[in-house]
Amino acid sequence: MLTRRQVIAGSAGSLLAAAVDAVPALAAAESDSGLIALPGKKPLIKRSFRPPNFETPLADLRQPFTANEAFFVRYHLASIPEIDARAWRLRIGGASAQRPLELSLAQLRNDFEHVSLAAVNQCSGNKRGLFTPRVPGVQWQNGAIGNATWTGVRLRDVLRKAGVRDNAVEVVFDGADSPLLEATPDFAKSLPVERALDENTLIAFEMNGSPLPHWNGAPARLVVPGWTATYWVKHLTQIRIEPQAFDGFWMQAAYRIPTGMFPGARFASQENRETTPITEILVSSLVTSHESGARLPRGQPAALEGWAWDGGSGIATVEISRDGGNSWQAATLTDDHGRFAWRGFRAPLDTSRPGSMELRVRAAARNGARQPAQLTPNPSGYHHNAIQTLLLEVT
Repeated sequence: MLTRRQVIAGSAGSLLAAAVDAVPALAAAESDSGLIALPGKKPLIKRSFRPPNFETPLADLRQPFTANEAFFVRYHLASIPEIDARAWRLRIGGASAQRPLELSLAQLRNDFEHVSLAAVNQCSGNKRGLFTPRVPGVQWQNGAIGNATWTGVRLRDVLRKAGVRDNAVEVVFDGADSPLLEATPDFAKSLPVERALDENTLIAFEMNGSPLPHWNGAPARLVVPGWTATYWVKHLTQIRIEPQAFDGFWMQAAYRIPTGMFPGARFASQENRETTPITEILVSSLVTSHESGARLPRGQPAALEGWAWDGGSGIATVEISRDGGNSWQAATLTDDHGRFAWRGFRAPLDTSRPGSMELRVRAAARNGARQPAQLTPNPSGYHHNAIQTLLLEVT
């Protein structure tokens, strides 16, 4: 019989209890930078312990694929499951399912075609901590993001095995994490049936060639390339095909933006006059080679490097301005790992003369979207994709 949850907070040997109970020891081992290691992770930037929210340091974002041990951790609920993969089951049903079914991990792996896909996983609130004035929520800087190769099966293959009725409107997903208090809403999300049936939407059980880490959704999670991470439900246990809009808190009250404020795919069944769910990732970029304020040795070779990404059209150009945005020069793009992955860029820096240099970086996507000069204020601090500005000093 399936044990759906082994609640970490209530288990002496569980991972979250270990993390929380060991706070003094972790603090004692804390580096000068304030990084803390969860079990199975390298030291990350702690934003909160319960629920666990940990950000990837800039130095760990310099590789094309973010290491599993360095990948950011994001939870809304404090009871995190410790799941026995052999006992895990995925239940597929709902009012618009023709043949409800239950799958073990072995059946999921053996009965469906495997697919591998490189994709950016980005928290909707990435860079929220850079908003001025401050907005509520986890104060992420640049590291609530990572790029990985996800391996699993197409969600649509699983849904078709269950049978999708013509009246289907949304597909609802629930994971094994749970609230500590009964009044706290369970974290469940939905997708429009069309996005659920998209060939790129996966149920993943591997990340960068290894089984999913505990803190990133083991044993299986949803992967929705091009959409923000709120839809990438971890520790997936239940899928429901439904003929109406899902009325859960995390769809109808949370993760919403003012209607018409941002571009991106529509979620028509969840829209209203005032707000609509956040969906696609907007075009953005991040310099990983240097932080603002860095000093460059005079006469030594140097280059500005980083990543650019969007919601799946792919990156067309990355440009650098050295004169406050009056003129722009194209950076060199590096290997293309797919339209949902980030794309590297590189631009040489002139260190022949001492002094300061202000650099601005902007990316443009193949669909014509370009990073804006200013962020767009919104109550939840979503979609911070404004042009990055850095001040470097040649000494």
